[in-house]
Amino acid sequence: MANTKSALKRDRQTKTRTARNRAAKSRVKTLRRKVSGALESGDTEAVDSAMREFTSTVDKAAKTGVIHKNKAANLKSRAARRIAAAKAS
Repeated sequence: MANTKSALKRDRQTKTRTARNRAAKSRVKTLRRKVSGALESGDTEAVDSAMREFTSTVDKAAKTGVIHKNKAANLKSRAARRIAAAKAS
């Protein structure tokens, strides 16, 4: 356990940031599953809506440093490729 005031404050800040980052990552994963589910159902309107929401959330997570910007680009690209392949077939 931390002993000094500054160490106690640092501990509080770390817990707060960890919780915030965990929630953001969880949101990204949930929306990724939502896009996959919409693809499975075949509803193009739901796919477009889910993809818009997913893209926005991924960009926000990358902007705040929760995930790396290249990882954000990879996630969006992978989802877009799956959508394009589904629409083509």
